[in-house]
Amino acid sequence: MIYVHVPFCRSFCIYCDFYSEIPCGDGLFGDFAAALGREIRHRAGASGLGSGRSRDGLMADRNSVHTLYIGGGTPSVLPLSVLSAILNDLAAAGVDTDFEEFTVEANPDDIVRNGPGYAEGLAALGVNRISMGVQSFDDGLLKWMNRRHDSGTAVEACRLLRRAGMGNISIDLIFGASPLSDSMWKKTLEQLLTLPGGQPEHVSAYQLTVEPGSILGEMAAAGRYSEAAEEQCLGQYAYLCSVLRDAGYEHYEISNFSLPGYRAVHNSAYWSGCSYAGFGPGAHSYDAVRRERSWNEPSLKNYLAAPIPGSGGSEVLTDGQAAMERIMLSLRTAAGIPENELRHLAVRNAVDKMLSEGNLVRLPDGNVRIPEDRFFISDTIISEIV
Repeated sequence: MIYVHVPFCRSFCIYCDFYSEIPCGDGLFGDFAAALGREIRHRAGASGLGSGRSRDGLMADRNSVHTLYIGGGTPSVLPLSVLSAILNDLAAAGVDTDFEEFTVEANPDDIVRNGPGYAEGLAALGVNRISMGVQSFDDGLLKWMNRRHDSGTAVEACRLLRRAGMGNISIDLIFGASPLSDSMWKKTLEQLLTLPGGQPEHVSAYQLTVEPGSILGEMAAAGRYSEAAEEQCLGQYAYLCSVLRDAGYEHYEISNFSLPGYRAVHNSAYWSGCSYAGFGPGAHSYDAVRRERSWNEPSLKNYLAAPIPGSGGSEVLTDGQAAMERIMLSLRTAAGIPENELRHLAVRNAVDKMLSEGNLVRLPDGNVRIPEDRFFISDTIISEIV
């Protein structure tokens, strides 16, 4: 698994706290590509990156999958030439670039502004999955979020991607915002299921949260925003689950839904605890064999200036930390975790208590999971187990 972090956004959404910067001229993209190439070449030698399934180091986990995910930030601000350069650098490092799943995150505005040629160019590069941050089909809410697109642009972006042959589109949505009424949420879901070329293969839906480093965090601290009531959030989440279930989606992770055969391979591997290599400023990596997490400094300036970009920090997970992550990640999914393993990792009597209360249910394969109607309170359930 390979992740590339693109630290550029044309503007900042009020809820986001991911590391990104507004580019000062398109020439900066070439500088970023050059620095990224230096990191890839260095890391390939240090970790045996070759063919995406390393002999040792970051990609040594036998359960690793062969995926590339370019996220951010907003990767769709990059010209096709820069995306092509990233692939060339990976290939030069010995990576087989015929990925099982190749995802690029996109903003609808970029797809439409760049026109059909851009969508066709993504497909020509081997991109076989687009994760598009739509968030809402309500223009008022989009403006409040400081999104760069309106609902019509999102619909047109889907049309262009479908015409380019993109057969796997994931749409991101946000619920649980104070200004989002239940009727607005209903209309957004109706629009979602009637997009050009058919309903999207995948949907990710997240409850709006106030992050300290975001614009929304500043608004909340100044008393200019109050979080939505829990009843509103729960109601919108339950309605989402019901609508997508009726539309044929599998609810395979707390925030993720897919049509059969379209689960996110890359993200599913995260939840399974597989190794992954992250490149770019602010990117994280994980070596499942050594239980070591490492990260790059979130500074584009330092990244561009470094002879060998990518220095940051690292930590080796303790037994307790590893157990907690295993429980938290597994219980986010519909597949759950083997009951005997959970009993070994959890606090004493916690599993029996959760089973008796209906917060965990047994599956035919010997796993236990949080039932869908309790997903909304999963954090509380997990906190009692660990």
